Amino acid sequence: MELDIAEPLKLTPKKGFGQHFLVQASAIRAIVGSVLASPATRILEIGPGPGVLTAPLLEDGRPLWAVELDPEAVAVLEQRFRGVEHFHLIPGDAVRAALPEGPPFTVAGNLPYNASTAILGRFLVEPLAWERMVFMFQLEVARKILGQPGTKDYGPLSILAQLCCRVTRVLKLGPGAFRPAPKVDSAVLLFEPLPGAPELEARAGLLALLHRSFNHRRKTLANNWQGWLPPEQIHDLLAAQGLPPAIRAEAVPPRTWLELFRALSRKH
Repeated sequence: MELDIAEPLKLTPKKGFGQHFLVQASAIRAIVGSVLASPATRILEIGPGPGVLTAPLLEDGRPLWAVELDPEAVAVLEQRFRGVEHFHLIPGDAVRAALPEGPPFTVAGNLPYNASTAILGRFLVEPLAWERMVFMFQLEVARKILGQPGTKDYGPLSILAQLCCRVTRVLKLGPGAFRPAPKVDSAVLLFEPLPGAPELEARAGLLALLHRSFNHRRKTLANNWQGWLPPEQIHDLLAAQGLPPAIRAEAVPPRTWLELFRALSRKH
């Protein structure tokens, strides 16, 4: 795998796009290897920037679609991969851009820091076909995705991600792996779909319930739901799951959250 690490130096990173270009060769190889291990026949890359991951991914020969918001990066990518028949560029915002239909993608991305959770949320909630996702996040965000019940990192994103996917940390990176160097560490996470995940049509509603329930973390669920549900219904919902009346949202495991949501859905 030939890597052109000098390529990022030709594109000026823009703070407004949350850009930090990956330049560490070992990290690039690890990410590319994780992406290409997927049996999916198509690749989707989010935020390719100057194409540091794109070039080695294209060597595999699978068709690749790249979604890029920065007009300067779009111009660089058009020039760099001109004539590569299996490269397809989608200028636009990955949070909203129309994506090609067809068989499942393997999805990759050194995600822009200011949009990473919105992009992940889209792939978890919308009916987009993917076989695996390999995403770079700020370490703080990665910890929230991997958060366990009873910890400060545990929250709506942890619960939805862990209900939908098996999430594995592939590697941790320091600031020196990027240009410009961010002020924080980063981590690459691998997402693989889980059997028994919530139905797609239920996920937006589940996420809304989670945000309501975690709105005031130190309050009990009963207090967070006050004014939304009658006290007796709250008591019955919690009791049916074997949960004490004074439990907080952060103490409820992901599968129990799914059961609470399903019970609420049956009553409305």
